[in-house]
Amino acid sequence: MAIVIKYLKELTFLVLLAILGLLTRLHFMHTKYSTAYIKNTEDKTLNMLTPDDVLGEGNGVILFETTDRMNPPPLVLCSIESAARVYPERPVAFFMKGLPDIDSTDYQAQARRTFPTLSPYKNIYFFPLRMDELYKDTPLLDWYKKINPKKEIYWINVSADGSRLASIWKYGGLYLDADVISMRPVPHENFLAAETLSVCSNSVFGLNRHHNFTWKCMEDFVKNYKGEIWGYQGPSLFTRIMKQWCVLPPFKNTEDVTCGNIPYLNPQRFYPIPWGTWTRYYDVWEELPSFNNSYSLHIWNYMNRNNEKTVVAGSNTLMENLFQRYCPTTYASLLNNHKKPHSPLISRA
Repeated sequence: MAIVIKYLKELTFLVLLAILGLLTRLHFMHTKYSTAYIKNTEDKTLNMLTPDDVLGEGNGVILFETTDRMNPPPLVLCSIESAARVYPERPVAFFMKGLPDIDSTDYQAQARRTFPTLSPYKNIYFFPLRMDELYKDTPLLDWYKKINPKKEIYWINVSADGSRLASIWKYGGLYLDADVISMRPVPHENFLAAETLSVCSNSVFGLNRHHNFTWKCMEDFVKNYKGEIWGYQGPSLFTRIMKQWCVLPPFKNTEDVTCGNIPYLNPQRFYPIPWGTWTRYYDVWEELPSFNNSYSLHIWNYMNRNNEKTVVAGSNTLMENLFQRYCPTTYASLLNNHKKPHSPLISRA
């Protein structure tokens, strides 16, 4: 009897080992296929990114195209490329009104193929600009629903003014006009910049998400809207709010100052060539300026809205030299296009 009991114990032990092994194997297979499924899902959604996914950390660089054009001129491409080069660890988001809605998992891949000049830079992302979505939960939404763009003489500019405010309020980060060539990083997270000694610019600025300055700008944008006056919703707006924020301090030489708790940067940081002499960017200089006191250059492309000035290959103008140094891929594309039969040796900036 004792022998039978011992045998049954050993058999039971072996059966339990077998069951345990089977369960372990089943668990391993389940984990393996679950992991594979998750990875496959992640792979499928890798390019199904939204602006919230890309800009959610608040360190993005944001640019806009508020027209329907889908062939950005070289200066816009140079602006985006130079930002991607100067800020390689930060996402550079280009919002375009003409882009279709995000409806596929390879949206970013398709966008990169559309703009091959920018495709080498993996920190550049393309998103459709939908103002009704961007303006949600801001004072701008009601204004946007009531406004008639066809009656606005400066709608492209005014909508860009509103969009930059809403995006920086929503995401935070650095805003750049698409005619700004970046040369070196701005060493401030929050900052405003002087365009002249008496005017605060809105073409380059950086603010944290939900910064009070941005909200006050959006409130004033709606309350005191005068879209028929050039710049009233842009630099004039920023200047009005700054005067509420502090007494505008004077600049000494190339030093920066502070308005309240916000660094207020010297005009030399982004506007070493003032708007009144913007054509100097297209001149040949005996000695190229170093721009050692500047972080970026605003090229004043609105002044060139009739395309009077162009980037000419081999001209040795300041603009050509800036393209060569700060957006070499865009410049190489220009040279390649120039070599094609029947292509003019110039390109609209």
